[in-house]
Amino acid sequence: GTPLRICYLPKISENIQLAKQWFNSAIKEHNYNGKYHYSYCTKSSHFSHVIEEAIKNDIHIETSSAFDIDIVKKLKAKKQINNETFIICNGFKRDQYIENIAELINSGNYNCIPIIDNDDELDLLTEKINRKFEIGIRIASEEEPKFQFYTSRLGIGYRYILPFYKKQIANSTNVKLKMLHFFINTGIKDNAYYWNELQKCLDVYVELKKICNSLDSLNIGGGFPVKDSLSFEYDYQYIVSEIISLIKSTCDQAGVAVPDIFTEFGSFTVGESGAILYEILSQKQQNDREKWNMIDSSFITTLPDSWAINKRFVMLPINHWDKSYERVLLGGLTCDSDDYYNSDQNRNAIHLPTFGLNKPLYVGFFNTGAYQDALGGFEGLQHCLIPQPKYLIINKTLQGKIKTRIFAKQQNAKDFMKILGYEKK
Repeated sequence: GTPLRICYLPKISENIQLAKQWFNSAIKEHNYNGKYHYSYCTKSSHFSHVIEEAIKNDIHIETSSAFDIDIVKKLKAKKQINNETFIICNGFKRDQYIENIAELINSGNYNCIPIIDNDDELDLLTEKINRKFEIGIRIASEEEPKFQFYTSRLGIGYRYILPFYKKQIANSTNVKLKMLHFFINTGIKDNAYYWNELQKCLDVYVELKKICNSLDSLNIGGGFPVKDSLSFEYDYQYIVSEIISLIKSTCDQAGVAVPDIFTEFGSFTVGESGAILYEILSQKQQNDREKWNMIDSSFITTLPDSWAINKRFVMLPINHWDKSYERVLLGGLTCDSDDYYNSDQNRNAIHLPTFGLNKPLYVGFFNTGAYQDALGGFEGLQHCLIPQPKYLIINKTLQGKIKTRIFAKQQNAKDFMKILGYEKK
C-alpha cells in the first residue's frame, strides 16, 4: 500500500560508473597526466544500504560531522573499506569531530584528509594527531550574484589562502598540504558564474603549487544536477571535458603539474535511486478553477525540499494513463497551509488522470533519494503526527532477478507515543 518510499540500489552503481567513464574519457581525450577519484558525500543519505552499494564501486568517502567517522569505522570493521580509502573530512569541526578524525589518522588511516574550514582547526588537529598527516584547504567561493550574501561562510577566502599556507603549514614538520577544495553551492553548471569561480580556484592552485610540492589534488566539490523533469537536458560528458581542459590549460600556462581530480557527488550518486508513491484520497473543488487532489501523506514530512526550497521532482501518475486528464493542485494531509506541492506551479500546471472515487489514482515522485529522509526526520517526530511511510529496498541478484525487502515499516501511534514520552521506551 501507500504511501511507499522506494530505494532502487542498482541505480547508485550505474551513476557512479557513468561519472567514472566521463572523467576517464576526458582524461584520455586531453592527455591529462592525473588520476580521477570519485567520492560519495554521506550527508546525501547515511543509510547502510546506500553507502555499502556505493563503495562496491571502488570509491572514496566525504564526511560532514563527527558521527560520520563512526560510519567509517563500521565500514572498516567489516572490511568494506581500508586504509587506502580516502576519507575527506569536510565541515566545521567541533571537539568531537576533531577527536574522531585524530583517532582515525592515529590508527593508520593515512588517507584521511581533514579539509581546513577555518584557521583554528589546524592547531586543534595538530594537538590531537601524533603522526605526520595531510590536509586540504577549502576555498570560500563567492556566491551567485542573486544570493543573499556575497561569500560562502564555509572555507577560507581566496586572498587569505597563500598567507595561511606560508604562516601555518609551509614550515611544519608534521603537516603537508595535499588538496585544495573548491565547492560551489549551485553545483556544476554550464554558466559564467561556475566557470569564473573555477578559474579563480585554479589561479590559487597554480600559485600554491609553485611553492608547495606536496599539493597534488584538486577537489571540485559541487555536484552534478539530477533530472527534475522529463525535459531535463544536461551534457555531462561535455561539461567534464571542459573542466579537464580548463584545468590542464591553466596548469600548462603556469608551468605546474596538473592535480589529481576528486569529486564529491551526493545527490548525483543516490538521488535517482529514490521514489515515493502516494494515493490520491480525495478531490476538493474549492472554487470554479482550483481542484485539490489530496495525497495520503504530507509533502512537508516526506518531500521536505519541495516545501522548504521549492525543489522540483519528476512527478508522474502511476495508473490510468489512458484516461482523460484534468488540471489539479496537490495537497498534503497536515493542517498546514504550506503542505502542498508547488514546485511545478512556477513552470507547468499539474495534469493528472481524472479523479474518481471508484478509481484509485496513484502518483509517483521520482529522483527523491537524496536528503529527503534526513531532512524529514526519518522515524522521528513528524508534523501533525503524520506517519513516515513504509520504506522498500529493491535490488538485483547476480542473475539479474529483482529482490525486495522492507527496510522500515510505516510508523504507528505507539512509535509516536514513545517519542513523546507517553509510553516507556
